[in-house]
Amino acid sequence: MFRSLGERTSVRKTDRARRHRTFRSVAGSVGIPVSSSAKKPSAVARTSTQSRANRIKLDILLILAVVSLIIFGLLMVYSASFDYSFGYYGNPSTIFLRQLIWLALGLAGMIAMIFFDYHRFRQLAVIIMGTTVFLLLAVLFINEVINEAARALYRGSIQPSELAKFVTVVYLSVWLYTRRDQLSDMGFGLFPLAGILGLLGGLIIMQPDLSAAVTILFLGALMFFLAGGELRQIGLILVVALLIGWAIVVIFPTGADRIRYFFAGLRDPTEGSYHVKRAFEAFVNGGWFGVGIGRAETKLTGLPVPPTDSIFAVVGEETGVIGAITMIGLYLVLLWRGIKIALNAPDQMGKLMAAGLSIWICLEAFINMAVIVNLLPFAGNALPFISSGGSNLVVSLVSIGIILNISRLSVRKKEEDVKLFDAVVDLRRWNRRRRVSSPGRVASAGK
Repeated sequence: MFRSLGERTSVRKTDRARRHRTFRSVAGSVGIPVSSSAKKPSAVARTSTQSRANRIKLDILLILAVVSLIIFGLLMVYSASFDYSFGYYGNPSTIFLRQLIWLALGLAGMIAMIFFDYHRFRQLAVIIMGTTVFLLLAVLFINEVINEAARALYRGSIQPSELAKFVTVVYLSVWLYTRRDQLSDMGFGLFPLAGILGLLGGLIIMQPDLSAAVTILFLGALMFFLAGGELRQIGLILVVALLIGWAIVVIFPTGADRIRYFFAGLRDPTEGSYHVKRAFEAFVNGGWFGVGIGRAETKLTGLPVPPTDSIFAVVGEETGVIGAITMIGLYLVLLWRGIKIALNAPDQMGKLMAAGLSIWICLEAFINMAVIVNLLPFAGNALPFISSGGSNLVVSLVSIGIILNISRLSVRKKEEDVKLFDAVVDLRRWNRRRRVSSPGRVASAGK
């Protein structure tokens, strides 16, 4: 009927061990310090290593896609700019070395944005917008004309129009978030938005930079749509955009020529613009697998600005259709992760900012590639992370830093919510284990 002494002893030891483990789990969930002697040294080291590795919470797939684009971009800039840089600067490495400098600045800005809480843009939005407008005005006063346009502040490298695209997304994310309950009101929603876009677009058209102005107008309509704007207002924006586009074509002869060559190229590729015909030649030479890095011929025989606007043609010739599709796949990964981060953002401002910045980067890439194969009228949009040029590279990397910051803060918020929930559940379990004194015991204690 009774257990032996050895059995009773082992049962008591098992009960004590079980109670000790229960106390440690509950104490850890409510923040009570537990002696580290209970943990093995290797377990402590492993736990601290994992906590340091998970502290930042970055989106690995997004980082891999961006790093791959950067490395591939450096390779293509060096290949596409070697002869062009020698003819323009007298040194075959000048453009590539400048790209490395801008890359270093862009990476520094990206890292800074990863640890910069994007909510602070609510206090900085007006300052950033004012600075952008000032720089756009400075371009008109300095009037440094390069390729029949005044778009840069210093030797064609610093272009405020690229900054204006980035600022449009950031400023409208803050502006639409603060007015999210007034978007249906024309006086507080659509008309002020039109004023913001009209100011930026007007200053850019005066440079003139037609493609940048159209991009900003499209970004404004996109941000208004993502914020939940009414369809009738979005339709009105599209009508205004069409009217502005028609006016640009009529007023500026450059726009009219681009439209004429575009439709001619659709009917017959041999009747397209010189730029498009040379780009088609590059893709035909490249075939499926390309002629090899550094071996393209069109960049040496008259392809316009191969390191910048035409770099996608160089990609097609040297890496072939397979290489071009792989690069497009990297942009699709960037867009996928950006939209995923936007959906998981902790608030609407984060959603608007992450979605707007990721769509903008991929829109720039789409326009550049579509222009080269005559799917769109010619535009001067850069190929992000690939084309040579400091302004676009820096603002693109800063945008990636902001997207990663939104991802990091959203993961941190989720972890805090889970910890709070687990703490409440563990406290309830602990309370159920406690014994409540009965009335009889209270009465006997009073005696």
